[in-house]
Amino acid sequence: MPPRKRPPGPAAVAVSRPVDTSVHLPGFTHYLQAECGLSDNTVLAYGTDLRQFSEWFVEHGPPVLQQTSIGTLTSWLESLRDKGLAATSMARKLVAVKMFFRYLMLEGVIQESVADLVNSPKLWQHLPKVLSPDMVNRLIAAPGRDDRWHLRDRALLCLLYATGCRASEICGLTIGDIHLDEGYCRCLGKGNKERIVSLNPVAVVAIQAYLEHERPKLAVAVNDGSLLLSSRGRTLSRIEVWKLVKRYAGRIGASREVSPHTLRHSFATHMLAGGAEIRALQELLGHASIRTTQIYTHVEHSRLKTIHENCHPRG
Repeated sequence: MPPRKRPPGPAAVAVSRPVDTSVHLPGFTHYLQAECGLSDNTVLAYGTDLRQFSEWFVEHGPPVLQQTSIGTLTSWLESLRDKGLAATSMARKLVAVKMFFRYLMLEGVIQESVADLVNSPKLWQHLPKVLSPDMVNRLIAAPGRDDRWHLRDRALLCLLYATGCRASEICGLTIGDIHLDEGYCRCLGKGNKERIVSLNPVAVVAIQAYLEHERPKLAVAVNDGSLLLSSRGRTLSRIEVWKLVKRYAGRIGASREVSPHTLRHSFATHMLAGGAEIRALQELLGHASIRTTQIYTHVEHSRLKTIHENCHPRG
């Protein structure tokens, strides 16, 4: 008679539910800021992505973090796709997870990162929407005396188009960053990288008018040195900038898709059309890679192709 099987001891008991990856989030956030030098907005976005991944991992992941496999991460990406996320959003979330696993390697939590073996979702190269020079002029002229802070709003629109800066970079400008006599401003981009961008005469006049007539009134309550202030005297936020651009774009009958970034795209495209070198444009936009800037060469080629088709006798 075979011996009876003994009940499983403590060592044979199944491992508890997965380790909550969020316990590593504070250290990961510090790593992104201190060692990677990423901007506050990027750190915030990666933190949100990682918290969402953590929620999924606790429910669907392996018993321990070290057992994460390519199949685990593939299942997670499939769950994102099933929710209808765009490929660009999925790709960004995967980058956040890859950086998180590299951080775990540095901390000795895992021995190797399987996340680096997972391919990013294929992205279609969408050409950015741009405004024509005439539409940009109409947009800049849209703020009028019926608008409460029309000089500030015009200065904002002029800054976005004259510099090609991101909305967050415009919001971060201080009085000390603006040099109207020399026609330039100093802005802080992604990764806390500083760059110098030029101001055209239209922008200089608009900023000067705002500084003389409206900013002193806005700065009565709070004055932290920021260039663009809200009606409460605080630094104008990205959301407020987005709303202002949307308001004036709607006023001139522009597409609903127009945003602060549309003016950045328009700046880059018009610069190339005017003969700017791609490397110079890369520096002006604050792109870390020339590949990011090259998208605008496709935009300009597309524009020229349309002109050819419309104007050539056999187009």
